[in-house]
Amino acid sequence: MLKNKTLLITGGTGSFGNAVLNRFLDTDHFKEIRIFSRDEKKQDDMRTRLKSSKLKFYIGDVRDYSSIEKAMRGVDYVFHAAALKQVPSCEFFPIEAAKTNVFGTQNVIEAADFNKVKKVICLSTDKAAYPINAMGISKALMEKVAVAASRNCSDTTVCLTRYGNVMASRGSVIPLFVNQIKNKESITITDPKMTRFLMSLDEAVELVLFAFKNGRPGDLFVNKAPAGSIGDLAEALKEMFNTENEVKIIGTRHGEKLYETLCTKEEMSKAEDMGEFYRIPSDNRDLNYARYFSEGKENSLEIEDYNSHNTEQCDIEGIKNLLKGLPLIQSELEK
Repeated sequence: MLKNKTLLITGGTGSFGNAVLNRFLDTDHFKEIRIFSRDEKKQDDMRTRLKSSKLKFYIGDVRDYSSIEKAMRGVDYVFHAAALKQVPSCEFFPIEAAKTNVFGTQNVIEAADFNKVKKVICLSTDKAAYPINAMGISKALMEKVAVAASRNCSDTTVCLTRYGNVMASRGSVIPLFVNQIKNKESITITDPKMTRFLMSLDEAVELVLFAFKNGRPGDLFVNKAPAGSIGDLAEALKEMFNTENEVKIIGTRHGEKLYETLCTKEEMSKAEDMGEFYRIPSDNRDLNYARYFSEGKENSLEIEDYNSHNTEQCDIEGIKNLLKGLPLIQSELEK
């Protein structure tokens, strides 16, 4: 499927884009990989570091339809990762989150359909399930935009993935804790009982590839992942680095939850178990409300949602085993 094809990654200089390049750059998959983003410095750093003729770089912004449409010409597949992701900044600038995450996604899909791209995979977040913050709300609406568009695209299949916190990704808590440990500072924890899903960048790429291979229009794919508490995560890092840094509780930040949900109970009522993944098919009923009410599903809301409190829980040793596989941790421990 991938030979002699062209892939476009929006937001391609981020953690996910780098993970995809690590996976495919030195293989015979894809004859060309296009990196689309608005940050020329990150693009130049990537170009200088990788020195690959397979890579093509496009400066632009998903908010600007003309820039993404030009980058989309001749593309076979799109991984749409461009987004505003920081919860606190989105809380203070919610309209900016909407411009990128909602309207930007609409631009990507419309440009893909116009250029007859075969498939678009939109990346979402656990914060889109039962959202309480601007980032999650904008991503939830992004999912709705993608599902609605999937019904009307004639040549392009649009589907989605949703995953939790990626360990050691840019701006996440693990690099923060590691830096605090290295600098002999207090480890700042919002709430030690707060739980989060624990997955690696490679697992995020696997989820997207699974959606790429199996996705039908409007499908949402979620991977099953273990979780752990922030308190245990900090303790695991202290033990791995053999340090006694003080732990300082600073309280939850703007828009943070005690735990994250990957699948709502409404979604779980129709989810298809595919082993390591759940497929949530799109709701393709029309606006005939009489039929909508008469064909409701009985007792569908008695099913429990799938969240970071009720999934498999990692203790300190389990978290340490997951951390050992991260390149960041391996590199820092070698130092």
